[in-house]
Amino acid sequence: MDVFFAVLFFAFSTTITPGPNNIMMLSSGVNYGVKASLPHFFGICFGFPLMVLLVGLGFGVVFERFPQLHLWIKIIGVLYLLWLAWKIGSSTPSSIEGSDAKPFSFLQAALFQWVNGKAWIMASGAVAAFTTVSGNAWWDVTQITTAFLLVSFPCVGVWLTCGALLRSVLNQPLYQRVFNWAMALLLVVSVGPVLAELYAQWML
Repeated sequence: MDVFFAVLFFAFSTTITPGPNNIMMLSSGVNYGVKASLPHFFGICFGFPLMVLLVGLGFGVVFERFPQLHLWIKIIGVLYLLWLAWKIGSSTPSSIEGSDAKPFSFLQAALFQWVNGKAWIMASGAVAAFTTVSGNAWWDVTQITTAFLLVSFPCVGVWLTCGALLRSVLNQPLYQRVFNWAMALLLVVSVGPVLAELYAQWML
């Protein structure tokens, strides 16, 4: 039980901090509101724990055997995040009042975890830190997955709620533009560690 609480604390501290998921959730809350953003919200809350489960049960071995596959997923993920940053930053203020633009669907948000650099760090870090060679791997991974499942809803929900609250404040087109570009910049910054890792691998 002590181990589970340690995992729970790790999951909470890593899930509530800024990252691509939370930045996009905040932006979605502002631009589309809570109701329209719920599929995106649930996609994150269920998609990431599923990723942790699969990585913990050995899916990561595939990438150990085929490191180039993991490398290409990182590259695609970075390019996709930079594209999303541009879409967020260049979105028109009228999108807050409603436009043809739509938030992520459940499936899009769930699949997004696999190209999210922070998600990979969190999943692999948790599995590496809280599983033991001599222990029951299934039980260890189940505890880790359960911890992330429990904390995802309140942690990601905070960002969605904050976005929805800001929605009523950002009633001026200028404020909306500034917010969207600020979110785009934060999303680009969140890609920084992955870019640094890719650069280090490229220089080897």
